[in-house]
Amino acid sequence: MMANDGATIRSRQEPSPDAGAESPQWPRPVYGWYVVGVLLLAYTLSFVDRMILSLLVAPIRAALDISDTEVSLLIGLAFALFYTLLGLPLAWIADRWNRRNLILVGVALWSVMTAGCGFAGSYATLFLARMGVGVGEAALSPAAYSMLSDTFPRDRLARALAVYSIGVPLGSGVAMILGAFVVQAVLAAPMVDLPFVGPVEAWRTIFLWVAAPGLLVCLLLLTVREPLRQGRRQAAAHADEPPAPGFLAHLVRQRAALGALFVGMALIGLVMYGVIAWVPTFFFRTYGMEVSRAGLWFGVIMAIGGAAGLVLGGTLADRMFGKGVADAHLRVMRLSILLGGPPLLAAALMPDAVLAFAMLAIAFPMLTMHGVGTVALQLITPNEYRARVTALYFFIVNLTGLGFGPMLMALLTDQLFGDDAALRYSIALVTGVAMPLAAIILTVGFRAFARELAKMSDGA
Repeated sequence: MMANDGATIRSRQEPSPDAGAESPQWPRPVYGWYVVGVLLLAYTLSFVDRMILSLLVAPIRAALDISDTEVSLLIGLAFALFYTLLGLPLAWIADRWNRRNLILVGVALWSVMTAGCGFAGSYATLFLARMGVGVGEAALSPAAYSMLSDTFPRDRLARALAVYSIGVPLGSGVAMILGAFVVQAVLAAPMVDLPFVGPVEAWRTIFLWVAAPGLLVCLLLLTVREPLRQGRRQAAAHADEPPAPGFLAHLVRQRAALGALFVGMALIGLVMYGVIAWVPTFFFRTYGMEVSRAGLWFGVIMAIGGAAGLVLGGTLADRMFGKGVADAHLRVMRLSILLGGPPLLAAALMPDAVLAFAMLAIAFPMLTMHGVGTVALQLITPNEYRARVTALYFFIVNLTGLGFGPMLMALLTDQLFGDDAALRYSIALVTGVAMPLAAIILTVGFRAFARELAKMSDGA
């Protein structure tokens, strides 16, 4: 079943005896990709909603009289705290109830709360509104990954989840690109008259515009069916076990493989979320470039390069896995760090803006290949735990990356260097430490992951 080094297995296993006569009926490919498209749109909008604030640093600081660190809390921790904490109970619901409906409610909630950010009259109320955005978005990915794992067979799952994950760079890129033009409009017309409200600062209306498309996504979700949960017969053999102890026992059994995935991805997220949050401001402070212009070019790099990297990573992982490389997904993740980490670090230290953008254009397609880590989770997780394991993964990765990545870079700038212009060195320092650690930890997890995949393939 496995090679002597524990690195390979047969990629397409026959059903185990425990599966009995089970023969999963997968949806038609055309419909499956339609589901991917709808979920991709939702994921893209979620990132537009959460990332648009990073282009509004200057007007928000001026309006609320706050520091870089306080802004970083709005960008990161205010959102990530509830996004991560509520992800677990919402995933418990997703493992038991209609996942499509759960996602629909989540999209509606985060859209309303994003609009609410525009009406926040103080730092505290804006902080609370950002928490509300996190609550809504917590419903999406655990349920979406579970749905797609029941829509595509595992030898095509990496590509499907890679396309869904394009929502991360695409949404962030769209936020930067649209934000570039919107910020220019804000500077040209600082006040806007809203019906029934009166004159308000123009930056507040941006939240209303980015929240509106959520209504369209809600309508599209009504055309998606809740998929049949694959593999339930095997799970039924353990139906008499209490759900919580079974889930905890699963985590303990897979602690080595899951630990490598969780910690490795958390360190990557620490860098990626920090960079995405601060790059437009970095170009302004280091090279004197307008934030809107920097956001435009960075948005193009993220949208195109990030999407290409995710598809490349998913395709490469599927091919390696199809050839019997059991730890293919972890190897692709490590490769993304080795190829993308050095140019990302170099970008922060370039002598001019053109070279910095060139380094980012090289780094992002490579770094986003690490998105196949979420596929690795699905391959070693039983159906009845998929949403919860995915939520736990997002809890750790996002609390570390989104919650502390922007804040760590801000704290280093404020407290270690004590100079706004030193933001470039904060980015370089975090990248230079976290990326090599992530590569090492993922490498250590290769064998443990291959063992767990073999057990899943054997029906253990």
